[in-house]
Parts: sequence; C-alpha cells; structure tokens
Amino acid sequence: MGTDVATGPMARDSIPTLDLREYTEGDPASRGGFVQKMGEALEDIGFFALTGHGIPLDDINCAYNVSEEFFNLEESTKMNSNLDGNQRGFVPFGVEHAKDNPAPDLKEFWQTGRVLPADHPLIDEYPKNIWPNAPFEAAVDGLYIQLESLSQDLLEICSLYLGKEGDYLPSMAEHGNTILRILHYPALGADTPDGAVRSAQHEDINFITLLIGASADGLEVMDHDGEWIKVEGNHDHIIVDSGDMLANLTNGLFKAVTHRVVNPKDNTSDRYSMPLFTHPRDEVDLTPRPEFITRTGGSALYPSITAGAFLRQRLIEIGLIDDD
Repeated sequence: MGTDVATGPMARDSIPTLDLREYTEGDPASRGGFVQKMGEALEDIGFFALTGHGIPLDDINCAYNVSEEFFNLEESTKMNSNLDGNQRGFVPFGVEHAKDNPAPDLKEFWQTGRVLPADHPLIDEYPKNIWPNAPFEAAVDGLYIQLESLSQDLLEICSLYLGKEGDYLPSMAEHGNTILRILHYPALGADTPDGAVRSAQHEDINFITLLIGASADGLEVMDHDGEWIKVEGNHDHIIVDSGDMLANLTNGLFKAVTHRVVNPKDNTSDRYSMPLFTHPRDEVDLTPRPEFITRTGGSALYPSITAGAFLRQRLIEIGLIDDD
C-alpha cells in the first residue's frame, strides 16, 4: 500500500491505515481505541486501509486468477454468463456509467450475491447467481463469504462508534442484497474515446464497501479541499469506505466520499479489482435518525427512503437497469 499511516488530522497524501487485530485480539482499551479510530476515519474522509483482516492472500490470489481466465475468454463466451438485468453474472464493457455522467466507464465486470437456502423467505427477492465453471464458483463464492463476514464485523464497530448496540447496523444488512463485483479494466487501446475514463468520479451506493487491493494503481479519493489522494494497489490491504446509504441513515455523519479510477499512462496494461458492496435489506428505512440529526447540526439533510427504493433509483441513474 502506498499510503502512509495517518494518526491525526487527515494527511493530504494518504488515507488512514488501521489494523483490525487491535479490535479482534486486543484488550478493552485497544478495542475501544480501534472503534474510535475507525469511526473518526469514516466521519472525516470516509475511507481507510485495513490490515490484519484475516482473509488469506492465497484465497485472494485464487479469485483473481480465475477471474483473469474468465475475462480473457471471447466476448461471445462471456455473454453466455450474462443475466438479463445486469445484477448477476457478466456485465459487458461500456454498460455502466457514473451518476450524472452519461459517458460509459471503461470496464467490464462480474457480479455475484449471497446464496440463500431454498426455503428462505427472501429466496425470490434476489437474482440467482450464475457461474461459468466450478473453479470460478468455488474461488469467488468462497471470497464472498469471507468478505461478507468481515463487513458485518466492521458494521458492528460502526454501530459502537455511533453509540448503539453492536448489532444495530449488522441487523439491517443481515441477508441484505450484498454484491461482490469483480472488475476488469482492459488496456485502453488506440481507439479509446477522448475523455473516457476507467471509472468516473462517484460515491458508492451502499452501506460500506470492502475493496481488495487492485492489481494496478488508479484509485483516487477526493480530499476535503477537492485534491485527489492516490491509493496504490496492494492485496495485503482492504480499502474500506462508507457509501450513500450509510450517509443517508446517519445524516452525513459518516461520509460518502467521491472517488474515481483514472486511466494509466500507457495503452497496454489492464487492471483488476474486487469490491464487496454491503447492502441493507430492501425494506430497511434509511430516514436520517433524530440522534444523528442532532449530531450533524439539527436539520435533516437527506431524504426518507427505503434501501430498496434507493438502490433501484441509483441503478437507473447509472444505466444498469431500465426505468420501466
């Protein structure tokens, strides 16, 4: 990771780096200190780098390896794994764009969600996963399970920072429509349109995002003064950020910060990354809570809306589903 540890006010060329073992293996004072540092990072800039997360590097590398094999297939073969609605399976190059930016991002990706038992009450609420082959399924679904478990731990810590019981936010995300997305940014090529970028500046939709270090640099985070902080790729770190849904619920106490993926200097290198987007269940009310309104100036700054309505609205805005 090319970021420096930030222990005080936000450094202009870094995001904070936190070690989860202070919480999972520490004494009460260490645990409380970690809660404070993580909460302050999300309240200050909305991004931090996480070490000590416990996900084996071999599992991460395996998921990247099977993903690279898939994305190197012919387009017609990849399209056999495309599900109508673009919510599971393969989504081809140039489909998604950032909110308020009609130019398509220079990426293709794969999406997978949670596996529910056949008798689960939400079994018909979420699209079914589809898989190109068994090794891909084993590697990617295995990583999903580990990341989703980690996200629940981080939401517990967020809850404690907010002065709530530890299950406050995790209970909202339990069996939620959480998505693991495997992104491939192909080499640009000579025919890349002027002004097109790998991922235009945007904020994430969900509660929190867990981004495994990418295979190449390009991620940048906007600081308070509008300057861009470069975040270098490193599989040992997981980048965590808070999204629009968490900002809505907390009335902006936790920040949903603008970030982007810029184009490389050459036209020959590609890039892979794997973010887990942690979502609450569709029926969860994201109306800003009174206690957070009090902590953020006394006025509600965000609308009353459910997580399902919020997600549908944003998916229409970024071109992944039609408004019908």
